[in-house]
Amino acid sequence: MREATRTATRIDIGRPVLVVSQVDDVTADSVIEELNRRQVPVVRLDPGDFPTDITVAARLDEDGMQGSARTRSRVMDLSRARSVYWRRPRPYTAPPGLGDQDAHWCREEARYGLGGILASLPGAHYVNHPWRNRNAEYKPAQLATAARCGFDIPPTLLTNDETAAREFVRHHGPVVYKPLRSTDYLNADGRALTVWVEEVDPADLNAGVTQTMHLFQKRVRSVADLRVTAVGEQVFTVRIEGSPGLDWRRHYDALDYTLIDTPPHLAKTIRDYLKAFGLVFGAFDFGVERDGRIWLYECNPNGQFAWFPEPITGRIVTAVADQLQHAGEHRAR
Repeated sequence: MREATRTATRIDIGRPVLVVSQVDDVTADSVIEELNRRQVPVVRLDPGDFPTDITVAARLDEDGMQGSARTRSRVMDLSRARSVYWRRPRPYTAPPGLGDQDAHWCREEARYGLGGILASLPGAHYVNHPWRNRNAEYKPAQLATAARCGFDIPPTLLTNDETAAREFVRHHGPVVYKPLRSTDYLNADGRALTVWVEEVDPADLNAGVTQTMHLFQKRVRSVADLRVTAVGEQVFTVRIEGSPGLDWRRHYDALDYTLIDTPPHLAKTIRDYLKAFGLVFGAFDFGVERDGRIWLYECNPNGQFAWFPEPITGRIVTAVADQLQHAGEHRAR
């Protein structure tokens, strides 16, 4: 955690909320502001600052874990974390000046050492636990679990077989391509590029399909989209209209957002899905066809919500802050 001050303040008034995220995280900022308003102590820590700006001493014996984590501005008792808001931490790093092998060793030791500590804080309530997030990020697991929970899933093909891809497009077209993960992709200038959801032109299917796994899915002829944010038992459904393109994420400013009542059957299915993965929070994306049928696209276990207009964002922020503040009342199921 990089702060202007270099004096570490020990957080010992009550039990603090630990926010694990990078500095440039607007969603985390909005929740921290709400916790500050409630006078709930907060410690923000980014594992990407380790080891340069974070020092940890964790002791483990028959009494469990004791010790502290020190950032540039805070010192936190590891045994007293009330809850953990696991958001968007940067990757683990190594000290500058090391060779490739030494740097790789240090990063992996940090991942399994500091990462293991942060994932094992005694008595802490996680929103979400990082290992739950990791398990729920795999799209094949998402879709298989969603089918078991009763969601409607568009026909989907995962393949590196060019012939299978062509047959799928012929049978189900129009078809879209979706990346399996939001992996950084840099152009020649070193700038990060985004791989968007795009409709597949059959003429573009070639031997490149064989180079890695691809996800193809039957296109839903939607008249609107739904972004459903679940926080514990609370479910917030936003109807999104006005997108001029296939992937509405490319057109935030052109969209109309309406908070609507969540259909009861959808709310139940969402809660079943969260329970299956052990999640407290999930951001679900759906397409709505003209006949009202709702198709699940995916669930991001750590999705953004600060881009919604008020008062939508405010209601979700309140729900997340409630989870973190009243940790003892909201244990993950």
